Formats: sequence, structure tokens, C-alpha cells
Amino acid sequence: MGDLALVWSPERGNADLVIATSLDDLAADDGLGTSLFLSLFTDRRAEDDDRLPSDDGDRRGWWADEFAEVPGDRFGSRLWLLDRSVRTPDVLPLAEQYVREAVAWLIADRVTERIDVSVSFQGAWMLHRVEVYRPTGDPARYLFAQPWDAMAAGTDAG
Repeated sequence: MGDLALVWSPERGNADLVIATSLDDLAADDGLGTSLFLSLFTDRRAEDDDRLPSDDGDRRGWWADEFAEVPGDRFGSRLWLLDRSVRTPDVLPLAEQYVREAVAWLIADRVTERIDVSVSFQGAWMLHRVEVYRPTGDPARYLFAQPWDAMAAGTDAG
């Protein structure tokens, strides 16, 4: 049995469960897609030296990190730190670093052997391409589109 499938809605800016076609039940996936989605879009606690996008001092983070079996193990990504970033040459490598950090647990927990990540801009979107290589079979390829608010970032959408 897999996990309940989450489907991203760019219009609403959130994910939701969906009804499986003709089954009148909740849709499921093999667990990998949902795991990647949650890893990327759950806010990881900011490091002490991270520059926060707002002045409120909120370092965010997932409450269950306090109970991690491995000390210092954290869930989620720091992509949220880029919320008000201007589209400059250093944004994409930083986003790629945050994505790699967020999915590294899949290798550490031996869910997969290797993960390739690339990040790019396309219009008003930041695209995260993730290829997961398991011991057998073809790689599983995922594309996650994160809205990039060009107005808040102080750039044009092009």
C-alpha cells in the first residue's frame, strides 16, 4: 500500500487529496511522490546563520523534529527562505542546495541509491526537477512547479 496522493494546485498555492478516478476513493501513489512533495514543501527550520525573508524572527520548522530518532535530523526544505529573493545568479544554486538537502534522507534511509536535482526558472515559476534512482527499474522523474512572485521579488516575470 502506498501513501495518499497529494496534488498541487498552483492557483490556490496548496496541495490537496484527490478522489481516484472511478473508484470513489482517495487516490494513492507509491509513496515516493508524496514523500518528495512533503520533503520540498514542508518548512525546515532555518539555520542560525540563515537570513530570514521577514523581520519577525520566525525560524519555522516542523514540530516533530524535536522527537527525531537521529539527533539534529530535520524534515522539510529551506526553500521558504527564498520567498522574497530577487532573481539573481545565486538564487538557483541555493534553491538546488535546499532541494538536495531536503531529499537527502531518501539516500540515507536507503529508499534510493541516487537523486539528481536541477532547478530553473520558467516565467513566474521556479521548477524543481527530481530524478530518483532506485536499485531496480527506470528512474522516477518528478517536476514540481513553485510559484515565483516576481512582484515581491522585485523583478519582471520573464
